[in-house]
Amino acid sequence: MIRLRHATKTFPVGGGLTVLRGVDLDIRANEYVGILGASGSGKSTLLYILGLLDRPTTGTLHFRDRDMSTLSDDQLSEIRGQTIGFIFQAFHLIPQLSVIENVELPLFYQHRPPRVRRRRARRCLEQVQLLHRIDHMPPQLSGGECQRTAIARALVTDPDLVLADEPTGNLDSKTGSEIFDIFANLHAQGRTFVVITHDPAIANRIPRIVRISDGRIEEDVSR
Repeated sequence: MIRLRHATKTFPVGGGLTVLRGVDLDIRANEYVGILGASGSGKSTLLYILGLLDRPTTGTLHFRDRDMSTLSDDQLSEIRGQTIGFIFQAFHLIPQLSVIENVELPLFYQHRPPRVRRRRARRCLEQVQLLHRIDHMPPQLSGGECQRTAIARALVTDPDLVLADEPTGNLDSKTGSEIFDIFANLHAQGRTFVVITHDPAIANRIPRIVRISDGRIEEDVSR
């Protein structure tokens, strides 16, 4: 699904800050990959490049055998919206919208009919066991319920790839474990997952671990 070769990333601050240094990474369809590393190691930058939110300074990224470096920003945005789901630590829910309206939002931007949006949003909320909260507003939810809503929103476009950046960072350990139970079930249904986590207990549940240090992959282990 993904082939990253000789990727570097340098940001134009302080004379140039290099965050990734010659990264090679392959991710196959239906893999479940965890990315681990200390703060500042480059793991979030790597995730953003894999998710087409950023471009490498040098190197190449192929997604489904297509060279992403040849595409415009609008083309990347279209691929991203149709094939990749994102889950972040901070949830990024809109407080003025109900749970189901938040989940529907990506389909609204894709100009899907209201009936289609509602049906697919309900199906995804059922997958994360949150149908009983569909009319609630985000301020009325617990942290775990907010993250379940964010997961449903990531799934509503039926993406090939789901990327999660510290998805349990704001949750207690019990709720975090429940979120990873959901990930495991979704992976078993055929989803490809790439997850950043700092929690060793969570990492032990992920079949393949990529450790990154100072912008380089230092370990890539499948279990």
